Amino acid sequence: MRLDELDFELPDALIAQEPPLRRDGARLLTLDRITGAVEHGSVRELPDRLRAGDLLVVNETRVLPARLHAFRSDTGGRVEVFLLEPVAAPAEAWRALVRSGGSPGEGERLELMGGEGLMLVRAETEGRWIVAGESESVQALMQRHGRMPLPPYIRRRPGRDERDGMDRERYQTRFARTDGAVAAPTAGLHLSDELLATLDALGVERTAVTLHVGLGTFAPVRTETLAEHVMHAEHYEISAAAASAVQRAKAEGRRVVAVGTTTVRALEGAAARGPAGVVAAGVGSTNIFITPGYTFRVVDALLTNFHLPRSTLIALVGAFAGLDAVLAAYREAVAEGYRFYSYGDAMWIASGRAPVLG
Repeated sequence: MRLDELDFELPDALIAQEPPLRRDGARLLTLDRITGAVEHGSVRELPDRLRAGDLLVVNETRVLPARLHAFRSDTGGRVEVFLLEPVAAPAEAWRALVRSGGSPGEGERLELMGGEGLMLVRAETEGRWIVAGESESVQALMQRHGRMPLPPYIRRRPGRDERDGMDRERYQTRFARTDGAVAAPTAGLHLSDELLATLDALGVERTAVTLHVGLGTFAPVRTETLAEHVMHAEHYEISAAAASAVQRAKAEGRRVVAVGTTTVRALEGAAARGPAGVVAAGVGSTNIFITPGYTFRVVDALLTNFHLPRSTLIALVGAFAGLDAVLAAYREAVAEGYRFYSYGDAMWIASGRAPVLG
């Protein structure tokens, strides 16, 4: 498949820069994955799309405030430090992407707000460094000075922005538990405490997996065909309780509903490694690349946001509901003024009715 087959036109004005006033206040486009029929509604109507016995699977990864703004102590030049992951040695050091106007050197001190320092320990490759706190741990400095690692299409001023507090709350799901992501599983941002309570009362079962969204989620596809693209790997964890819940739902003919493409990757990635599509408990990584023609082993319905053109996520959603139907739905969403991407509106994709339980 050619990359240009995943393209669509999107006016910049439809790229959401802030979340809706209410967490569950976004619009919801419903796409029937069998007929391609489209309906328009709101996320608060999600209980009308779900049924007692459905298993809702969420991603409980927690986004780190991983973006730090600093200054080079010797020149005063601006530096952006994007923390990626802790490393074993030296102790309490982190791997990071460091972007600056000049060429920083090993042992250089970067000054954070308040005069605290971050040290460049050693260079790796492609702008990657090992960094450590001058007098405090990187973790402590991140919690005090870090900003949420919003994707590049959400524009914020360098340094402090009055929306920082809002981003800390709203670029994080209500069920986030396990630190490790550098981007949010954005479909889950729509699920408020009130909406989750309504689904509980409806009899919708819920379980959680963890997939830490990595920096590769922002990486564009640079090849002409999807077959040439190398998919990034992401760490996932599936508990025994979650694996059991999924297997029971499948055995009993109940729908497994994935909240977000990250949840799809965790479930389908785990199933691809097990016998006959069984989702086994465990910890691992997945670089599963879901494209049109893929046979889904686990997921029956999907809540997802609107994704970037020419992206691997458009390929995944197109595999789930049919690429022609998805692109037609996207064109209708553009015509109707839906808000796109991380802080934007949502899609519900399922067949027209739930399976009949025996």
